[in-house]
Amino acid sequence: MKRTKSSKRWLQEHFDDVYVKKAQAEGYRSRAIYKLKEVDEKESLIKPGMTVVDLGAAPGGWTQYLSERMQGRGHIIALDILPMDTLPDVHFILGDFREEDVLQKLMDVIPNHGVDLILSDMAPNLSGNTAIDIPRAMYLVELAFDFAEKMLKPGGSMLIKIFHGAGFDDLIKQARSSFEKVVIRKPLASRARSKETYLLAKGYNL
Repeated sequence: MKRTKSSKRWLQEHFDDVYVKKAQAEGYRSRAIYKLKEVDEKESLIKPGMTVVDLGAAPGGWTQYLSERMQGRGHIIALDILPMDTLPDVHFILGDFREEDVLQKLMDVIPNHGVDLILSDMAPNLSGNTAIDIPRAMYLVELAFDFAEKMLKPGGSMLIKIFHGAGFDDLIKQARSSFEKVVIRKPLASRARSKETYLLAKGYNL
């Protein structure tokens, strides 16, 4: 199959990317690890003994970082529609988070005391059409947010990928009514041209 100019440009950008090279050199599965690492180092999100749910986990960059940080203490539950190679101390669920039976499988393995931290790097396959992509992305954000409100323990936190567009301001307002601290982060490893940012909410109030 002949490559388009845009796909060639993406491949060139990918292989020239400093974070791609860094991930390869340090043995990480994806450059995305550095997004979570930056936020964690600033916000002290992850601690041994926590229960953490990682949505949209494959290929496992964030989950790999969790496994290292938690040192075998606590619970890590990862979920994705795509397969993911195993990692130490990680319970992986293969399935679509939008489906009721998959959501039930996830909830069945969460300890009774609830979740300390919910991470979501979920995003739809982007078409390039903002009018289509943003609503699809926001739907995933809303699902993750609703899940967080149900499963987080008091004082818990969430870090969710969110795209600027319709529904963004409403979701921030909703988060501020449920959490003590709400900020938007754009980690250095998030490409400048990408519309993605991350909603960080700490101190969940039931």
